[in-house]
Parts: sequence; C-alpha cells; structure tokens
Amino acid sequence: MRWPFLIALSCLALAACAPEPAGPAAGVARDTLRVAVAQFSHETCTFCPGGDTTVEDWTRLGPALQGDALLSSGGFIGGFVSGARDFQDVELVGLTSPDEVFGGSSRSWNTRETFDHFMRLMLDDLQAAMPVDGVYLALHGALAVRDVPRPEAEIARLVRKVVGPDVPIAATFDLHGNEDGAFLEQADFAFVTKRYPHYDARLQGERAARALVRTMRGQYRPTTATRKPGIITATVLQWTGQSPSMDIMERARRWEARKRDVYVSVFYGYPWSDVPDVGATVQVMTNDDQALADTIADDMNDYIWRVREDFAVGGFPNPQEAADMVAGAISAGSVPVAVGDHSDRPGDATHLLRAFESRGIGRVLYGTITSPSALEILQQTGAAAGDAFDMDIGGFTPSGGSPVRITGTLAYAGEGLGYPYIAAVDFGDGNSVILTPAYSQVLYPKRFAMGSVVPANYDVFVVKSRVHFRRGFDETGYARKIIIVEPPEPYVGTTFLNALPYQHVDISTLYPFGTPPDRQ
Repeated sequence: MRWPFLIALSCLALAACAPEPAGPAAGVARDTLRVAVAQFSHETCTFCPGGDTTVEDWTRLGPALQGDALLSSGGFIGGFVSGARDFQDVELVGLTSPDEVFGGSSRSWNTRETFDHFMRLMLDDLQAAMPVDGVYLALHGALAVRDVPRPEAEIARLVRKVVGPDVPIAATFDLHGNEDGAFLEQADFAFVTKRYPHYDARLQGERAARALVRTMRGQYRPTTATRKPGIITATVLQWTGQSPSMDIMERARRWEARKRDVYVSVFYGYPWSDVPDVGATVQVMTNDDQALADTIADDMNDYIWRVREDFAVGGFPNPQEAADMVAGAISAGSVPVAVGDHSDRPGDATHLLRAFESRGIGRVLYGTITSPSALEILQQTGAAAGDAFDMDIGGFTPSGGSPVRITGTLAYAGEGLGYPYIAAVDFGDGNSVILTPAYSQVLYPKRFAMGSVVPANYDVFVVKSRVHFRRGFDETGYARKIIIVEPPEPYVGTTFLNALPYQHVDISTLYPFGTPPDRQ
C-alpha cells in the first residue's frame, strides 16, 4: 500500500518543481511589461519650395495610424514588434501617430501647429495607456519644425514628462538624422541604421526591442556618450558601399562585436535641414560603463575626423558632361545606364531631359518628373492610354529649370508609385517619362512597368535619387554603368552646401567649409 502513496507524493513534488506553463495566460495577469509604441518620422528639406507642411499634407495619403494599424506597419516598427513579441510577457500599445506625408522628403518645414497636433494625439493616447513600463519611438532624426530647434529631443521630452524619470525610452533613427546630445538627455537608447541604402531598419527595430526589454527587467542600465565630429556632408557622398563611409560603419560594428553590451550609433546628418544640430554625430550606449562609452565615442569621433576629406568632399559631372558620358556608354554597349539626378528634391528638374535630347540620346526612361498641372488636366479630361499628349512638364521651381514641351502618346494613366494618379508618356526616339504629382524616388526598374512601359526596352534610366536607387540598379547588377549628376544653379540639393541659405547654423564652423572651434 505504500507504493501508491509514494507515487502520488512524488508526482506532487515534481509538479511543484515544474515551470509554470508559458503563454499569455501565465504572464498577463501577473507582470506583463507594457510598452507604448509611437512614430513621428520625416526627412524635412527646409530649402525645398512649396510652403510649409501641414496636418492636411500628413493626412492626404491616409489617416494617422492607431493601435494595431501602427503595430502592423513595416520598417523600424515591424522589427521592433517582431523583437518584442519574442518575449511572452511584453504587451504593445500603439499610440496615434502620423504615417506618410505627401511629397515625402521634398516637403519643407513642418508648422508648429502640425507638430503640436500630432503630439497631442500621441500624448493623449499615452496618458490613457498609463502605466507603461517602456516607450519605443520610431523617428527619423531629420524632422524640422518651425520654432522647435530639436524636434526629436522635444518628442522625447514630452514623452518623458508623461511617463516619469524611471521608464526607459528607446528610439530608432535613419542615419541621415541630425542629432546632438539633447535627445539622450531625455531618452535612453538611439539605434541608427548602419547601411545606406537602409537595409537594416528592421534589424535596428529588433535591437531596440531587446535592449528595452532588458532595461525594463533591470538587466541593463543605459549609460551614454555623444560626440559631434564637426563635419557636414551631402547625402550623395554617404553611400555605405564605398569608403570611407563603409569603414566608419564597420568600425562601429567592430566596437559592438568586441565589447559586451555596447551599441554604437552614427548619424551622417541631413544637410537639407537648416537646423542647429545638423551634421555628423556619434552616440554610444553601454551597460553602466561611462568610461567605456566615452572611450568608444572619442575613438569614433577621431576616426571620422581623420577620414573627413574623402567622406565630405566630392564632385560630379554636370548635365551636358553626363550626356556625353551616357552617349559613350551606349556606343560601347555598356547599357543599361542608370543616371542619378541626385540634387532634385522637388523632382521637377528638366536639365537632364534637355541635355539628353540635345545630344540625340534615345531609349531613355525619365522616372519621374513632378508635373502636377499636367496630371490635373489629364485627370479632369478623362485621358486614357493611347491618347495624344502635348503639354509642358516639370520646371516649375527655380531649381528645376524651365518646363519642357512633350509631344507624344499617353502610355498609362492611373494609380501608381504610391499616388492616386500618375501618368506615363511615350515620346521621341523610344523615350518615356513618368509624371507624378510630387517627388518620387524609384528604386527598382520593375516599378516602372505600367501600361505599355516595359523596362527592358530602355537603354537609360534617369531617376531622382542619390543612393537608394543603387538597390535595384547597382547592387543587383542590373545597370552596366552608374552616373551621378550635379545640377546647375540655383541649388536645393547639392554638394555645394555653402551655396544654401542656412539661417540656423553657421556651416563655416563645419568641415569642409571651415574648422570646428574645438579643432582649431
């Protein structure tokens, strides 16, 4: 009779030692970690024409995102959500957040009213969600707002005011961000993409999730250091497929591999935002080791300064010179050729169209040229593929040159490239042009396939892009030759940054246009 009793006793003992079942039911009732998730991301071209960016501009392509709609978005947030959901005791709360702004990075200053409007929605949601154990912010770093010198730092300050001093705040950024030490005075982590084109946005979101969870659990005590090398660079020079840009990011990765619990973030900066913290920045985070954070930050700061000439100085052919280069490539059979019209922020520049036409270059796909007036007429008249086209396109801003008359046949009209209505026109010697209502950066040849437009039919692709187009045209091996073109004056986006009318920063104190005071 003793055996049944002993067996029962053993079972009770084993049950007491066994772990509790995993899953939401085990954690939610006792100690779920609640994390608020928000987004406010814009790469603001303060030198671009078109007027300030308003709430209407932010909602033209769709409403602000809320709850699950925000959590199901991609990029940084997609990575953060995926990383956070690896932990069964984490609950995510999506706060109302602006999504896409019409015109993207061709849009100028956000108004203070716009900033306040979206922050009020976000903070009201945050207040309603309290208490939370952590906050994640999907930012950019180059948001520019009238009368708010450092918008991302202000976002962190406002969030900190709601959650209090002890709740960790982590954020992800684009490497084109303009930051200084102000953001990390309010927040705990800044994770920045290390590749341009930005293949690693999702990865940085995942890293932010893991770091935030460790901090909420008391396993990590963020200790930070920030440095400003004193360098300003045009974004076209920041491609991480070439040295020294690739070497800078590899040095950051090397520090992260050598030292435990270290995160090294490098902002290259976004010079088209006229803000006081413009230019390169290094931010380092360690686990309660200030000396190590300072050592790494100093090393990265000094290294970037040592390679400053190759990093910040460069030049490219003008449109006529580019036309000669393209003609030579065609004669040599080195096609297709991809031409990056890197400076054209509004997207309406016609300089290359004129240069290529005067050189007699055919089989060119111009994708895209901003032409809202032409599109409005097409839409109002109900134009359809096969209809004749005879209108001026582009050239409506000072930097865009002048309009060009195009006579041809409509190849497509309808939704495309993220806009409700665009058009494609066939003209001349096998040429086509894609017309969009605002700036559009096309990264892959297949995106041009619309109506009768077939990418394989073209020898030359002209894109309004600095580096991102290398994804589909260079790194895939699609284009046999890549040519970057510098514009004629007046400038909006250019390597000649000292030609821009900065008011909120003195770039004569930044290399290559001067020497920073602390390096004299």
